[in-house]
Amino acid sequence: HVQLVESGGRLVQAGGSLRLSCAASVRTFSTYRMGWFRQAPGKEREFVASIDWSGRTTYYADSVRCRFTISRDDAKNTVYLQMHSLKPDDSALYYCAAGRSGEPYNYWGQGTQFTVSA
Repeated sequence: HVQLVESGGRLVQAGGSLRLSCAASVRTFSTYRMGWFRQAPGKEREFVASIDWSGRTTYYADSVRCRFTISRDDAKNTVYLQMHSLKPDDSALYYCAAGRSGEPYNYWGQGTQFTVSA
């Protein structure tokens, strides 16, 4: 079983930067692919970014590409989402998810909220 705890959400001004963290409580963290998703009020949850178990392959939603960077530190069992040039549309509850390669994201955190003010 994997437990995920997100942190880093706060109020930030448009154009600013923020880094979210997701700490995983599992000894085999390096074998999991990790993802970030977000859900704004009244909208469905959407994919933001993912990183494979090796850290060499990343994917991004078109809306965040070139502004967001996902990374992982296996020594700390943590995945990060570095965000720049934030827009009000980025405001949402951000979830961290984990899954083994070839499997769905079976583990989800509770989310961390941040709001971008115009």
